[in-house]
Amino acid sequence: MRRVGSPYLEGRERYERLMEGWVDNTHADAFTLTARIRDDDLGVEVSAVATPSPGYEIRKARARILFGAADPGIVGGFGDLAGARMVGGFTRRLSELTAGRPGAQHLIDAAIEVARLARQATKLPPARAQAAASGDAWACWQLDTTGWVDLPDSCFTYSPAGKALFGTRPVTTSMVPEFYCPPPGKMRVFGRKKVARLERRGNRLLLYHSMFDEAHGFEIRYEIDLDTGTIVQAESETPRLPYVGICNEPQKNIASLVGQPADRELPRRIQTLIGGSAGCAQLYDLTADLLKLLSFD
Repeated sequence: MRRVGSPYLEGRERYERLMEGWVDNTHADAFTLTARIRDDDLGVEVSAVATPSPGYEIRKARARILFGAADPGIVGGFGDLAGARMVGGFTRRLSELTAGRPGAQHLIDAAIEVARLARQATKLPPARAQAAASGDAWACWQLDTTGWVDLPDSCFTYSPAGKALFGTRPVTTSMVPEFYCPPPGKMRVFGRKKVARLERRGNRLLLYHSMFDEAHGFEIRYEIDLDTGTIVQAESETPRLPYVGICNEPQKNIASLVGQPADRELPRRIQTLIGGSAGCAQLYDLTADLLKLLSFD
């Protein structure tokens, strides 16, 4: 029989983790990206001055322990991230830096959120960014694929299939000029909040994750039957999407998780079930982050 649990539920029936992140336009050619993660036991903050796409290069990084028990020696090492790029291999670099010491996972997760924030604002020429002022979704989509080099085929919206839907149906966008060319010195160009929650209720394990920012609104819920170790419910609500009329399409893929065994291979399987060029990058990330909180025997 598959056994599903979580080290975060030891001694309690409910666990909640909060993440707050934001982007400040502090430099002519770079942003300051900050993410805080906190739960009842530990609070940490990671901040980096980094270049936008296509470099995603860290110029300066720091970490702080806000409260709780963590190895204070970890935070000093974050300065060594200068010169690192927040692309493939970044998580491995973080794992090597933190070396599994107390508080390591919170700090790794916060640094990953910093890397994700780097994909939410860029620095295009002001005249080019003004194309978004009209609210035209097609114009914004073209700015996206110009401003962020890694967007093409990262999800359904930026795939050929998603692109082909423009002109065939109404599409509205939440993108604005400030995402593409923020005013010099503007603080909180982009802000994001997440809540992850685990709850044991009888023979069910309830998983919840929400994300709200200027471009996205997500709430996802899963239920795992602890007797069978199987996902028996999967649903999501998306009150805000970057491109309503296109981003909606891959959200229905969440239903494919019903009946899936909650085992060690599930994080790999969701890459094709809800991620990739036919899926939704945000739905995938939110689900993958929940699975990181679980343990499988």
